[in-house]
Formats: sequence, structure tokens, C-alpha cells
Amino acid sequence: MKRIGILLFLASMPAFAASPLTKLDQQFQSIRKNPPELYAFLYRMPKGGDLHNHLIGAVYAESMIKAAAEDSLCIDKDTFSLTRPPTGGHCQIDASRAETDNALFSPLIDSLSMRDYEPGRESPPDHFFNTFNKFAAVFSRHNGDFVAEVVRRAAEQNESYLELMALVGAGPISELGKRVGFGGNFEETAAKLRAGGIADLVTGLRGQVDQMEQQRITDLGCQAKPDSAPCQVRVRYIFQVLREFPKEQVFAQVFAGFLLANSDPRVVAINFVQPEHGLTAMRDYHLHMRMIDYLHRQYPRVHIALHAGELASGLVPPEDLRFHIREAIEVGHAERIGHGVSIMYENDALGLLRMMKQRHIPVEINLTSNDLILGVRGADHPLPVYRKYGVPVVLSTDDEGVSRTHLTQEYQRAVLTYNLTYPDLKSIVRNSIEYSFLPPAEKAHLRADLAKRFERFEQSY
Repeated sequence: MKRIGILLFLASMPAFAASPLTKLDQQFQSIRKNPPELYAFLYRMPKGGDLHNHLIGAVYAESMIKAAAEDSLCIDKDTFSLTRPPTGGHCQIDASRAETDNALFSPLIDSLSMRDYEPGRESPPDHFFNTFNKFAAVFSRHNGDFVAEVVRRAAEQNESYLELMALVGAGPISELGKRVGFGGNFEETAAKLRAGGIADLVTGLRGQVDQMEQQRITDLGCQAKPDSAPCQVRVRYIFQVLREFPKEQVFAQVFAGFLLANSDPRVVAINFVQPEHGLTAMRDYHLHMRMIDYLHRQYPRVHIALHAGELASGLVPPEDLRFHIREAIEVGHAERIGHGVSIMYENDALGLLRMMKQRHIPVEINLTSNDLILGVRGADHPLPVYRKYGVPVVLSTDDEGVSRTHLTQEYQRAVLTYNLTYPDLKSIVRNSIEYSFLPPAEKAHLRADLAKRFERFEQSY
């Protein structure tokens, strides 16, 4: 059914793209090289969904500092991190002080994000990924508040759907995996995890989703104003597997993610996160794909999106650039590829591109993130290659708070850098709904809603 739906969507595209938009096309042509005017146009333009968005990285540092002050947390003056008070001790610096001291506030923002980053003791990837540990202490009590913040920002930009990577298998699930161990036999390990109570831990994850949803609805006032723009944004969640953990803990996380997504319709997929170039992630990459393959056969309805190819020449040895995306698809059953920056370093890259086109496997493009972390930008980025070979693309934010960006800026960057036309943009926006992991009826509703949004937007010019 999924394949039939995609084919029907593709069959409908020419009529959509060829609709008479002469006046609007002329308007767009006149502003496409003028960044301020282009931004204002794109801010209002319907943008469909953001399919690659990590909640913990989507929140701006200013919100982290405010939450830390509310929770009476501390600032470590050596690392400029937000930390819990030491047991029986006092903070070096109260987090609340940053709200009134600009000499403290400004460098803290820089430490918690990529703002004003200058290479030095930390490489760009290290500084980026180190930020998550620096504000991790804030998240335990504020997940729902932060979901509301991200949803509100999406609504202001005329987005209609979010898939948030907001659940992780650290803590009790990883501890269970550590106790059970992993001897290489998936079936035996799965049986031990069941006997160890993994189902109860998955129930706890569903409770986390309940909490986030309830807090989101409360913060946005959706009970009183269900028709407001933020309350009309549809939100679904993706379970994140921490790929830098030991293999026994990774398998427990993957198992829990499949169990959760198979039983809770609010959780639409699993994904692997943490640096793809990390020591454990590189060493165990093939094993991780085999774990997914095993559980995919047990739970075939669970969707899979995988970070693959978030690599660049020089970051890892050349031979390690040659297989990640293909294995994610052929072994890991990835239905969407996140980043895919190293596609042209893959063995038989053109054959892989053709396969992605034929199988309708889109790539989630994160231009700002790829620039800041990998140094891949402009002509070095494969976005034009994917489009040349007919691979579906969507634009997404990755970690908009850490990168100090948002979806409108990602579209602006794509237009300014790659000379995209207005029909190109509409096609990319439609992809963000078509390749979402929503069930068919909900997807059809969002398609119809998107068509109405575009009609209103175009009539305003």
C-alpha cells in the first residue's frame, strides 16, 4: 500500500508543479538573489514538515539557561556547562546569575551552541556534539515545555508537521542490556531482555510520551484554543538509539525502540544517533545494521530512518566512506537517509543513487548542520547530485538550537546556494509530507491541508 500511495503521489506531481503561477514565479525570480526579501517570502511560504529534528538540539540556549535558573542549577565556570548542584555543596555560579550578567550570559550561549565558534582546542564536530552534555541536566523536567517551544516556532513559519527525535534508550534500558549481555545471538539476547522486564521499561517510555504531549497541550493552550496555529501542528516522535554505547546496550535500545514504535502510534520510527564517526559507531556499524535487520523481521511495520553518510573526506579513512549509506538501506532497511553527505564516496555511487530513486528513499538534507560540523557546503554538498539523479529530498533542521538556524533559513540557504525555483520548493515541501511516517489517512489530510495553505499563500501575491 505504501508503494502504491507513493506512485499515485508521483503521478499527481506534474499537474501540481505546472499550475499557473506566472505572477508568483516572476515575483520569486525578482527576489531570489535578495536575501532579506527572499527570507520574508519563505517565512510565509508553507513548508510542510521537518522530518529530521532532534528535540534536545532544537532548543535555543537562551531557553536552556532560563530553565536552568528555574531549577536552581549551576554553571561550571571551567566548561561553561549547566550542571546539578553538588551533593551537600553549593554552585560555583548559580545559573540564575546568567540572566542578569551579560559577561556570563554571552560566552555561555557560545558554549552551548555553535554561535561564534572558532576552531581551537575543539574541532567543529567535537564542539557541536559536546554541547549536548553541557545542557543535558536541564532536560529531565522540561521535555514537554521544549516540545511546545519547537512546535510554536514551527507554526510561526507555516509548518504543519514535526517528527521529533525525543526519546532515548539511555538509563534503565541500557542498564538492562548491560546486565543481560550480548553473546552474538540475537534470539537468545531478545529472550533474556524479555525475561528481564524490557516490556515494563517500554511502558515507562510511553509514559514519557504522555507527559510530553500533556505539557505541550498545556503550554500551547490547546484545550482552550484547539484551532490556533501551534495546536494545528501535528507532532510525532522518533526513538533514538545511542550508537556509541557498548553493543549489549545498543541491542537493548534497538529492541526497546521497536517494541515502542510497534505499540504506540505516536512513535513512528526508530533512528540511530550520536557521531557516526565515533569509535564505537564505526567499529560496530555492520553489527548495528544487523541488529536492525533482525528486529525488522520481527516487527516489519516499524518504520526506520537512519543517520548514514554524515561523514566527510578526512574525518575518517577513505575506506570507511564507501559503504554506510548502502548498508543502511540494504541491511538496515532504511526508508529515509539522514544527511547522506558522503554519497559520492560510496562504492558504485551512481548505482546507489539509482536504487534510492527506484525505491523512493528520500534523503533528509541539513545544510547548516553539514556546513558547521563537516565543513561541507556549496558545490561540495551533494544536494544537486541527489536532485540530478531523481532521489527525493527534504530540507530539515537537524539541531536548530545548537546550529542557531530554523527551517526558513534552511530553505533560504538552499535557494541562494543552488538556484532553486519556486516549483522546486513546492516539490521539496510536498516530499516532507509524502515521505513522513504518518499512516495513509493522516497523510492524506496533511496533503489536502498543504494544498489549501499554498492556495492561500499564492493568492496573497
